[in-house]
Amino acid sequence: MSLVEKLGVHLENREQLAPVAARILSYIILTGKKGTTFEEMVSILCASKSTISTHLNHLQDLNKITYFTKTGDRKKYFVINSDTLMQSIDHMILEWESEKELHEEMTDYKLQINSLETTTNDLQFDLTYHENYINFLNLAMASMTQLKEKVAAMKLQTKP
Repeated sequence: MSLVEKLGVHLENREQLAPVAARILSYIILTGKKGTTFEEMVSILCASKSTISTHLNHLQDLNKITYFTKTGDRKKYFVINSDTLMQSIDHMILEWESEKELHEEMTDYKLQINSLETTTNDLQFDLTYHENYINFLNLAMASMTQLKEKVAAMKLQTKP
C-alpha cells in the first residue's frame, strides 16, 4: 500500500487527478494484466462504493483505464489502458519540445544582446546553461521517441 500511496501522489500531481482517482490508477497499474475488481478497490483503498465508482468512470472517460470480463464471471476486471503509456510519452515529448523552443528563443535573444557593441564582456550573457539544457532535451526526446517505437512494436507483436 505504501507504493500505491507513493505512486498515487506522483500521478495526482503529474496527471492532475483527484487523490482517490490517483490511488485507484496506481492500484490498477500495480495489479498488472490480471486486473482488479470494483470490490477489491473498495476494500483495499478504504473508500466508499460511490467514490470508487465515480472515479472509475472518470478514469474510463479519460481513457486511462479499461476493463475486461471473464466467462461465467459477472465482475469487471479493471486494467490500465495500453494506450496510456503512448499518450504519456507523446505528452512528455510535446512539453519538452515547447521548453526547447523557449530556450532557443532566449538563446537567440541573449546572442543578439551579446553582439551589441555597447555590451561589455563582463555584461555578456553566459549561454552555457541554455546550450546544455537544449542538448539534454534533444537527448531526452530522442530516448523517449525510441521507447515509443519499442512499445509500439511490442503492441503489434501481442495483437491476436
